[in-house]
Amino acid sequence: MQAVTLSSGTSMPIVGFGVFQVDDGATEQAVADALAAGYRLIDTAAAYRNEAAVGRAIAASGIPREELFITTKLWVQDAPGEANALRAFDASATRLGLDYLDLYLVHQPYGDYYGEWRALQRLHAEGLARAIGVSNFMPDRLLDLVLHSDVVPAVNQVEVNPYYQRADEQAQMTELGVQIQSWGPFAEGRNGLFTDPVLRAVGDECGRSIAQVVIRWLVQRGVVVIPKSVRPERMAENLAVFDFELTADQMARIAAVDLAASQFFDHRDPHMVRELGTARVD
Repeated sequence: MQAVTLSSGTSMPIVGFGVFQVDDGATEQAVADALAAGYRLIDTAAAYRNEAAVGRAIAASGIPREELFITTKLWVQDAPGEANALRAFDASATRLGLDYLDLYLVHQPYGDYYGEWRALQRLHAEGLARAIGVSNFMPDRLLDLVLHSDVVPAVNQVEVNPYYQRADEQAQMTELGVQIQSWGPFAEGRNGLFTDPVLRAVGDECGRSIAQVVIRWLVQRGVVVIPKSVRPERMAENLAVFDFELTADQMARIAAVDLAASQFFDHRDPHMVRELGTARVD
């Protein structure tokens, strides 16, 4: 498995397995299948409400802890301050059955995320989180956090797919020492991604599926990616992207399909700020 080295010195697999929108009842088997397929990066979050199922699959796998890279995320806290963030971390770690996390992220750029970040810095200093980062931070908020914090986020997990490529933002993150990570790499099939003629043509040229082309395109850009599937054959397919390479022409053709717009929603939309910023996780 190809890996990237984070600013914390931690090695992170460039392709992992995400469990967003995987039903809690299906998560344990899905993670077990992913681990059996060869995935070692597993990404969850308190807001996904399936951390315990992820933990059970990890425990049952028998894979040595040091071979795994486990990520979870801190949701917007209903009360500000570092203490609440520390309690939320303890709750996530308990549900996962882990003594430490490889990566802990502030899930949304809302609420008292500066207080939360101070808590994450403490967790990192104490070795409870080997790396810390953020998710869904737009360039202005990411830069402001970097300028006013002691530790630069190791990762910013954001939507990246062929229709929302964010090349300029990736350049900014690279300059700041932040690793970009993609959620929603297939845009959940929106905008006809799985029938896109450009992606289809590249796939035909390579003898690969559109999903493999998308993952390979991200890998060649240096973007960590966490595709999701509950089907073992798809899990294996999504991981089989290290034995071919896209040409410069193919990369340029994919770059040309960029719509420069989210396929889901804008995190700066006041309606979404209200909806996400006031949602609570028990």
